[in-house]
Amino acid sequence: MPRLTRWVVAIPMAALALATIYPLVFTTNVAMKTRREYVLDRFSLADSLSWDNLVKAWTSVGMSRYFLNSVVVVACSVGLLLLFGSMAGFALARLKFRGSSALFLGVLAALFIPFQVIMVPLARIMADTGLVDTYPGLVLAYVAQFLPFTIFLLTSYYSTVPPDIVDAARIDGNTVYGVYWRIMLPIGAPALLSVGVLNALFCWNDVLISLLMMPSAEHRTLMVGVTSLRGQYSDDIPTFASGVLIAAVPVLVVYLFLQRQIADGVTAGSTKG
Repeated sequence: MPRLTRWVVAIPMAALALATIYPLVFTTNVAMKTRREYVLDRFSLADSLSWDNLVKAWTSVGMSRYFLNSVVVVACSVGLLLLFGSMAGFALARLKFRGSSALFLGVLAALFIPFQVIMVPLARIMADTGLVDTYPGLVLAYVAQFLPFTIFLLTSYYSTVPPDIVDAARIDGNTVYGVYWRIMLPIGAPALLSVGVLNALFCWNDVLISLLMMPSAEHRTLMVGVTSLRGQYSDDIPTFASGVLIAAVPVLVVYLFLQRQIADGVTAGSTKG
C-alpha cells in the first residue's frame, strides 16, 4: 500500500479513535474532581486523584445495589438465552422436521420487529401475570427480545457442522439429546461464548426494557440508575460522572479482553469450517 494511501486511512481512524477515547478520559477526569474544581474549570485536569466521588456513588447513591441487580439479571438472562438458543439452533440446523423452514423464517422476521412495537402489549401481559417489578419478569423480557438473534446466529453456526458427525453419533447409539449434549454443545462452544458476550452487553446496556419492567428504585438496573442520577445530581456533576464511570468500566473490560469473541459472534456461521 503506498504511503499516501496509508496516511489517508490512518488519519480518519486516528480521529475516530480519539473521538471514542476522549469522552471516557473526560468522564474519568471529572469524577476525580471536587465540586469546586469542576465549577471553576470543568476542562482542567484534576488537582489530585480523589476517589471520594466514586465511593459516594457506590455507597450513598446506591450504585452498588444497581450493579448487583444488573449482574443477577444479566447472568440469568444470558444463561437462558444460551440454553434455549442452542437447543433451537441445533434443532433448526440438523433436525429437519415439517415446518422447520417456516419456523426459521419466523425467527428471521422477529429480528426486524422493534421493541417499541411490542412494548405496550408486553407491559400489559407482564402486569396481568404479576411479573412487573420482579427479576423473573425482566429476565423473561430480555429472553423474549434477544432470543431470535441468538437462535439465528447459533443456527447459522450449527449449519456449518458436517452432518457426518451427527450421523456417526446417532449410529453410536446417541439419542437426539445425547447428540446435542455430547457433540453439538462442545463443538458450538466458541459460538456460545461469542453470542453470550454479545447478549450480556445487550442486556447490560439496556435502558428501555429495564425502565419499563422495573419501575421501583430498589430494583433498578445499573444503566437505569445512571440515568436517574442526572436529575438527582444535576448540581453535583462529579458524582454523576462517577456513576457513569462505574457503569462503563465493566463494558470496557469486556471489550478489551473479549473483543475477538465479539467479532466472531457477529460473523458466526458466515464461513465454513
